[in-house]
Order: sequence, then structure tokens, then C-alpha cells
Amino acid sequence: MPWSKIKPIENEPDFCSEKIKDCRRISYHEAVREGVYQALEQDPNVFVMGQGVDDPSGMFGATKNLHQKFGKERVFDTPLAETALTGMAVGAALGGMRPIYFHNRPDFLYLAMDQIVNHASKWYFMFGGKVSVPLVIWTCIGRGWGSAAQHSQALQGLFMHIPGIKLVMPSTCFDAKGLMLSAVKDNNPVIIMDHRFNFKQNGIVPDYMYTVPIGKGIIRKNGRDVTVIAVSHLVTDSFYVAQELMSEKIDVEVIDPRTLRPLDEEIILESVAKTGRVVIVDNGWKTAGVTAEISAMIVEKAFKFLKAPIGRVACPDLPTPAGYTLEDAYYIGKPEIKEAILKVYSYRG
Repeated sequence: MPWSKIKPIENEPDFCSEKIKDCRRISYHEAVREGVYQALEQDPNVFVMGQGVDDPSGMFGATKNLHQKFGKERVFDTPLAETALTGMAVGAALGGMRPIYFHNRPDFLYLAMDQIVNHASKWYFMFGGKVSVPLVIWTCIGRGWGSAAQHSQALQGLFMHIPGIKLVMPSTCFDAKGLMLSAVKDNNPVIIMDHRFNFKQNGIVPDYMYTVPIGKGIIRKNGRDVTVIAVSHLVTDSFYVAQELMSEKIDVEVIDPRTLRPLDEEIILESVAKTGRVVIVDNGWKTAGVTAEISAMIVEKAFKFLKAPIGRVACPDLPTPAGYTLEDAYYIGKPEIKEAILKVYSYRG
């Protein structure tokens, strides 16, 4: 089957739908793995590389035993040489292959910035669309086990800034598989940033191949009072906060962009026009990050609808501390989201 024939699905099953309880549920890592497995099975030009992809645990389980099925020529471990290996992946993509490069931590993407920013993102444009770089880079961010300043960085704000790169941040098992297949299918570079907390999930995932459109967000919960735009695992936190606030007669709409570049501006602006009150939630740094960019877009295009200043919930502009006590103070979650929603909702100017 050619890639073009794979079924696109925009709307996944609802978080709380009673009708889908008997559908197949798998874990988040199984959803990612199934997407990669089916891409490898679909196209002989697809291969997987990265540190630990053939380990017994298989990169958080996402690549477990793939090397046994597809062989070490198509699923192989790489040394600690991100600079060189990313260059090799870019070269392979330019030559017609479709590499999936697993970086277990985004911190080391800094070492590959020349290859990603100066080459992979630009070749399509520099050669008038005659050259493609079908490269997927997958990485996992977020709070771990006290991973500290050099192993915990959320770099989505940085990569959202760069033209020529698509940036994907799933929040559900369904999207993890569908967006992986969309990324592999894409003819130019896609970075997928997952979050460790996503791997705690189980979710409904069809067993057949399907794609989730890159650049198309989804409303996770409809509401009329406040719009919450949340990223990655914070979509789930925002959803549960929204459910909780229903008892206080506050009706919150939760939007999951799913991809940050391209950003689905339409779904955001339509919601802002309805509610007039906005909270943006991201697990990266606040200054010049995702919350700042989305805020600026809303002010530029929907200022007349705003009834209150935009609320932003993000991590402090500090290197990530080590140790559970300091991490608890540093990272954001449901309490901070709820506080921001209540502040925006109660604002009367």
C-alpha cells in the first residue's frame, strides 16, 4: 500500500466516552512502537537508529525487540556521537531513505543543531522544493528521576522558532501512533517531542495503519467560560482540572494543539472568540517559549475578544534542579493550572 492510501483520522475517541470501553486499549509505549513497527513493515526505506533502541527495554519500550523482527541493518544502536550521527541521518534522508532517529533525551539535540537547523530544515527551500529530507527525530522530555539541568530540558520553544521543521507533541496513545505515522510519511523533517508522563497512559488505538494530520488541533473538552490551550501531558492535567471546575459552575474548554509547528491557529481563535478568557499551559520555559508565541498570536488576531489578560503557566526560567523536593517546586501541574484558570475567570477589569 502506498503512503498516500493510509487512512487519515482527525478525531479520536473522547476521553470519557461510554461507547468505547470495549475497544482495544494499549499502553503509550506500545502505541509508539506499533506506529514505528507498521512504518518499518510498510516501507523498506524506513530504518530506526538511536542510543539504546535495541536494548532489552527498547527506548522506554517504544522500540522494544524491533531489531529482532527487522534485523540490525534497519534497527540499530548508535554511539554517543549525536553530531556525526544526525549528519548521517540527514544524508540518508537526502538519499531517499526515511530514518527515524531516537534521541532518548532532547538535551543532546544541542549537539546536532548544525545538521538540524542549517541543513535538514533548509534544503527543501534552498533547492526550490526539488530536494526533500524525510527525517523523523523522536525525543522524550520532562520530569524523570531527578534528571537535573542537563537531562530534563524541554526545548519545544526553541524548535518552534525554526522554519522548515514540523514540531509534534502528542498527548494521547491514539495520537502517539497516528502522528508517528504522519511524521514518517512526511517528506521533510519532523521532530516528535514526547513526555515521560505520557508513558503512564493506556488508551484506545486502532490496530490498522492511520495518520493524524500534522497541523490540526483538537478540542478535548468543550466549554464556554475559559479556553485552556495545553501541550503534551498537560492536556490531561488540564482536562481533569476542567472536570473538577464544573462543580464550581466554571465551564472550561480544553484545546490540544497536537503540533506546535504548524500551529492550528483556527481552532484556537474560534475558541477565544467564544470564551474571551485564555490560559496557555506548557512544560517548557516561560520566556520566549510556547506560551509566549501563542499569546502573541492571540493578541495579534483576536485581541477584541479578550475579556481578561492571558494567563500563562510554564516552568520557571531556571535550569532544572535535581532532587524530588526541588522538582516539586519547579514543575507545574494541576494546582498551577487551576489557579491560573480561576484568576482569569474572576478578572473583571
